[in-house]
Amino acid sequence: MENTLLDNLLAFYREDPQDPFNIYALALEYLKSDPNESRQLFEQLLKDFPDYLPTYYHAANFYATLEKIEEAERIYEAGIALAEKLGQQKPKQELINAYRNFLDELED
Repeated sequence: MENTLLDNLLAFYREDPQDPFNIYALALEYLKSDPNESRQLFEQLLKDFPDYLPTYYHAANFYATLEKIEEAERIYEAGIALAEKLGQQKPKQELINAYRNFLDELED
């Protein structure tokens, strides 16, 4: 029997549940099939691994697609602040651009 990507990601998570990348990869994979599970994983990342910068772009976009405006704004702003704190200019600019696009769509 062939393992699916989700099966592999779950195995990696079981091996090391404290690695934020494993949780992040699962959250992204669950976006395709189980948004509630994805939401729980994003919330876990934001709570337990607040310095894991990759979370912010996808988590904010996730909440934006659910039209959870305040939550999306909070996450974008927190991600931008974290990227600034960490000196990560490219992720910071990507978050700023995504946030601007999000705000522009709200105005339409």
